[in-house]
This record gives sequence, structure tokens and C-alpha cells, in this order.
Amino acid sequence: TSTVEGLCMIQIRVWDWPTRLFHWTLAALIIALVITGNVGGNAMVWHFRCGYGVLSLLIFRIIWGFCGGHWSLWRHLAFTPALVWQYLRPSAPRTNFLGHNPLGSLSIIAILGLLGLQVSTGLFSDDEIANSGPLVRFVSESTVSLATRWHKGYGKTIILVLVAIHLLAILWYLIKKKENLTRAMLTGDKSVETPAPSSKDSPTHWLLALVCILISAGLVFALINLGASPI
Repeated sequence: TSTVEGLCMIQIRVWDWPTRLFHWTLAALIIALVITGNVGGNAMVWHFRCGYGVLSLLIFRIIWGFCGGHWSLWRHLAFTPALVWQYLRPSAPRTNFLGHNPLGSLSIIAILGLLGLQVSTGLFSDDEIANSGPLVRFVSESTVSLATRWHKGYGKTIILVLVAIHLLAILWYLIKKKENLTRAMLTGDKSVETPAPSSKDSPTHWLLALVCILISAGLVFALINLGASPI
């Protein structure tokens, strides 16, 4: 516990280690994907590897949303239309969301969904020079062309815009609301005035996360090697 302006604040573990590692690893891989995609050439080998890493993380996050820490569970994302509308109304009473608020929840769903679409189209893309996704032989040329246009054009642009909005929102919360969201994602803890459920974050929990990421990586490995196997 700590004291802020006469109030006794309670430290609550909101983001468990696996969720935090997922977040920062995903951020690093997105940066690496942008760099390697723009450099091209030999860097494309790492572009593909980073893409497979992102796909593994996305599958992990889907699984973790059912068995992870309390505030990482899908059922605690507050993104129903009613909640979003209430949150946006200036006259609505302010509600403190210990996990993601409604806009943050929508942002997470949008970014994860579009990242899923982006890496999926990458599996079917072909630059007609030296690089092609591992699953191009399973679809028609028109599908490959469509996937490639999305992957190199609209998909990449939309994701970069969403990431920029996400970063600006974090900055806005820091400046306007004096809420350091980055610190919470680094330490895992938030200070609250009233008791709230804490996320499990123990070695047993980490072992479960390790099993989940190994399963996710195994699924991706099987998927990308499917293209190398005879039909």
C-alpha cells in the first residue's frame, strides 16, 4: 500500500508477466516488421520470421484471454456499444477502469484483429521478385494478388495509423489525466483506493503461459510447413 494526498492506496497486480511480455515483444516485432519490410532484399528473411512470431503471439493472446490473469481475460474487456457510448458522453459520470477502458478495449481488439489479417495475408503474398508466402500455392493468382495489395498497401497503412493513435492516447492519458499507462504495463501494478481482484502472476501461472506459447508456435510451424508438403 501507499499514501497519496491522504488516501491509502492499494497496489493491485493488473498485468501479469505473460501479458506484459506479450505486449512488449509484439511492439518490438511490429517495429522490426516495418524496418525489414522497407529495407527488403535479404532483410525479408527476417521479415517473414518476425511475421511468424507475431502470428504465434496472436494465437497465444487468444488462448491467454481464456486462462490468463484476471484483467487479461476477454470477459473483462469493456467494449460493448453501451459502455463505449457512456464512456464518450461528456455528461456521463467518470468510471475508473482498472483494466482496459471501453476505448482501450476497442483499440486492443482492432489492433489484434488487423494484425491477424496482416500476417494472414502475408502468408499468401508474392512480390513476384524473390519472396512469396508459404501458402501461395493453395490459392488462385487473383487471391494472391489481392492479399499482396492489402499486405503492402492498405493493411500496413491502417496498422501504422492505429499504432500512432494508440501512442497518442497513451500520451493524452499521461498529460491530461495524469495516468501513466506505460508504467503499469512495465510494472504490472496499479494503485487504487478500494480493493479489487488481482491477476494471478506466479511461477505456476508462467509455466501455463509457456505451454500456451509453445502450442501457439507449434501451430504456426505446422502451418508454414504445410506449404512445403505435397498436397
